[in-house]
Amino acid sequence: MFQQKSGGGGGGSIMALNVFKFCTFLRALGSIMIFFVVGVIGLTYYVIVVENYGPALFNGGLDSFVAFLVLLFFHAFLVMLVWSYFTTILTDPGGVPQTWRPITDEEEGGVVDPLVGTDQSTAGLVLNKDQMQKARFCRKCNQFKPPRSHHCSVCRRCILKMDHHCVWVVNCVGALNYKYFLLFLFYTFLETALVTVSLLRLFIAFFGDGEIDGTAGDLVATFIAFVLNLSFALSLLGFVILHISLVLANTTTIEAYEKKTDPRWRYDLGRMRNFEQVFGTDKRYWLIPAYAAEDLKHMPALHGLEYPIRPNLDELQEL
Repeated sequence: MFQQKSGGGGGGSIMALNVFKFCTFLRALGSIMIFFVVGVIGLTYYVIVVENYGPALFNGGLDSFVAFLVLLFFHAFLVMLVWSYFTTILTDPGGVPQTWRPITDEEEGGVVDPLVGTDQSTAGLVLNKDQMQKARFCRKCNQFKPPRSHHCSVCRRCILKMDHHCVWVVNCVGALNYKYFLLFLFYTFLETALVTVSLLRLFIAFFGDGEIDGTAGDLVATFIAFVLNLSFALSLLGFVILHISLVLANTTTIEAYEKKTDPRWRYDLGRMRNFEQVFGTDKRYWLIPAYAAEDLKHMPALHGLEYPIRPNLDELQEL
C-alpha cells in the first residue's frame, strides 16, 4: 500500500503523499460506513418486524408469545445500539490542547502524569524522564502531549488514551468515548445474535424440500439479513472479548501492542478500578451511553475545559 523509492528525499515525499491519500480515503470511507450501518439496520428491521414476527403477533398461542418476546428484545437492543452508535460518533474522543505542557514536580524531581491516580494521594502521578521520553512531544502536531496519548493521522491530532481510529464510527476511540464504543459493540453483538437465532429456522428452510411462504424479494431479504447478522455476531464476539480484557487491564489496543511483555503495567489498578475508570462508579449508568453527574466532574473535557496548563489532578484522576 505504501511505496517508498530508494535514494534521496524523494522516497520520503512519495510515502508521505501515499499516507495522506490513505488517510483521506479512510475519512471518506467512514461516511460511507454510516450509510451501510443504517442500511443493514433498515433491512434487518424490515425482515424481523414487517415480514416475519410482526404478523406472527396475531397468530395466537405460542407463536404470538414468541413473536412478542423477539420484538421486545429486538427493539430494546436496537434503541441501545443506535444510541451508543451515534453517541460514539458525536462525542469528541479527547484532544490535547495546544497549551498543554508537562508539569515538573520539583519536590519529586519528575513530571506529573495527569492521566494516572485514583485517590487523593499523589502516588503514581510522577514520572521520571525515561518514562516520559516517548510521550513528551509530537512532531506532527508540533506540541507536547500527555502520557497515553497518540497521534491519529486520520484526525490529524493527538488523542488522549487513544485506542484506535474506527471507520465504522467515523471517529477516533479515545478517553472520552471509549465507553460508548464498547456499549456499541456489546449491543450490536446482542442484536445480531438475536436476529441470527430468530431467522435460523427460516434459513434452514431454504435448503429443505417444503414450500416457504413469501415473495421472492422477501426470501432474498431474509437470506441476506441472516448472513449479514451471523457474520457480524461471530466477528463482534471476538472484539467484545478483546476489549473486555483491555478494560480489565486498563490498557488500550495500541498500548497492548507497545507494552508486549511488560510484567507489570503501571496503569493497572485492579480489575474493578480499571473498569470504573471507563464505565464510571455509578452502577446505574454502566449499561447506558452516559455518565452520572459525579463521574462527569472528573471529565473536564466534556465541559470544554479539557487539560489546562496546570491541571487539577483531583479532577483528572479518573482519566
